Amino acid sequence: MRTQSAALLALMLLAGCAAGSGAVVKGVGPDDLLKLREGPGLDHAIIIGLPDGTRLTRQDCVTNNGKVWCKVTLTDRPGISGYVSAEYLGHR
Repeated sequence: MRTQSAALLALMLLAGCAAGSGAVVKGVGPDDLLKLREGPGLDHAIIIGLPDGTRLTRQDCVTNNGKVWCKVTLTDRPGISGYVSAEYLGHR
């Protein structure tokens, strides 16, 4: 179990999921929004939609059903936070 936890932590760090790091929404497309959700998974309620270029502060990341979800806070509105799919996060 420790080996799996260490491997997951290493993967998340390589993917840029270090807590407190800056991130930006990327790859959503001009006509779509990345859903900021109340929890890590598609079954959680949507808080708001985020367009490409939205600046975020990334917190911890977790895996749910084989997909990595990161807790984020909007950089310009720190009172708004939730979870987004890590595949749509880039570095600032």
